[in-house]
Amino acid sequence: MTHPQRFLTASAFVGLIVLPPTLIAHAAADADKTVPKQLVLTGQSAFTDAAHEAPGTRRHLTVADLPAPAPDQSVDNGPNIVPRPANAWPIAPKGFKVELYATGLDNPREIRTAPNGDLFLAESETGKIKIFRGVSPQGKPLQTSVFAIGLHQPFGIAFYPNGANPHWVYIGDTDAIVRFPYRNGDLKARGPMEHLADLPGGGRLRGGGHWTRDLAFSLDGAKLFASVGSHSNVDDSDTHPEEFHRADVLEFTPEGKFLEIYARGLRNCVGEAINPTTGELWCSTNERDALGNNLVPDYITHVEEGGFYGWPWWYMGPHQDPRLEGRHPELRDKVITPDIILQPHFASLEMTFYQGSQFPAEFHGDAFAAEHGSWNRAPRTGYEVIRLPMHNGHATGEYEDFLTGFTVGNSDGDVWGRPVGVAVAKDGSLFVSDDGSRSIWHVIYTGK
Repeated sequence: MTHPQRFLTASAFVGLIVLPPTLIAHAAADADKTVPKQLVLTGQSAFTDAAHEAPGTRRHLTVADLPAPAPDQSVDNGPNIVPRPANAWPIAPKGFKVELYATGLDNPREIRTAPNGDLFLAESETGKIKIFRGVSPQGKPLQTSVFAIGLHQPFGIAFYPNGANPHWVYIGDTDAIVRFPYRNGDLKARGPMEHLADLPGGGRLRGGGHWTRDLAFSLDGAKLFASVGSHSNVDDSDTHPEEFHRADVLEFTPEGKFLEIYARGLRNCVGEAINPTTGELWCSTNERDALGNNLVPDYITHVEEGGFYGWPWWYMGPHQDPRLEGRHPELRDKVITPDIILQPHFASLEMTFYQGSQFPAEFHGDAFAAEHGSWNRAPRTGYEVIRLPMHNGHATGEYEDFLTGFTVGNSDGDVWGRPVGVAVAKDGSLFVSDDGSRSIWHVIYTGK
């Protein structure tokens, strides 16, 4: 049955957006793409809320746009999760349709596509990894299976070795890297779990730190990157031993031998992805809280080996956190400014690069990221999937609203959906996990 809002597009929301004078025309510079001119929100006009997110709207924030710290603005404004209203549906750009692929799931989090096309999903709270296979004429899975149970808040999923015929499925538990023997087509693990390495343990953000652990293999398969978020908001890691090997990307061999801290100062690199064009590791990162509505922005960036990204003493280049004033001045000029500055408190989670052929040609090589949504900003922001335009594998600095509509009414209203994961199917369509409505959404390009 066709849902009444399934084909809503950005044009349906023009009336919600007051176009400011700082809106500028933009044409993508990528010579191998044909991209129409688009309007880009810049400067202070780029700091908006969920009520003004609509497919096709672009924003470009820079370090020059950051306000001064304003801790008095900080609020606890957690979303009120409600059942999806009967007339609510995710909103995609013109030419795309959205189908409800699966629902009634238990805390669906990261979603990854296996080389054979199966979808692997982490149900983190129940410690399960599930598999979804195929799409029926009704848009539902042809088969569903539980691949593994008994895990400890699993999140990251990676297949090894790289290529068409992996032998293992690696899982990032909150306190360990584990793996299961696997061959294409397996619906259940073909052998017991193997423990490879310990990781600093997680917990809940408001009671023990960031708990997600993502995994990614380098293009040559020689390195395994594991992201570990901070234990705190901004504790000085010099004096808090619980921050050891946290707010870092850790590098291991595929066999689980620790090699080095690959990069540090990333408060919480929730989503990892390897850029297929450049081979670089990228991170979708949650920054610190309690410095104001518009500080500190979340970000998505390539990650340099040996790079330092600021946490906890600095942020966004040479900006010192006032709560740690005067500490580590020698690091000021070493802080790497991220490639794409997002809305503050977006809660940017899983990301993926688009290598499919179903979407229009201009999407090829771009990235998608899931924005779980704010809990500590007065005007709610996030609750969407964004597109990250690339030029020859490098970010333009902009991001574009792609899939919206997960809130009810204005930005201060209820929330029914919270995107977590994004995965590209073998046919080039996009799957999105959503732990607000406990669902997986399927985004298909039809051109209509």
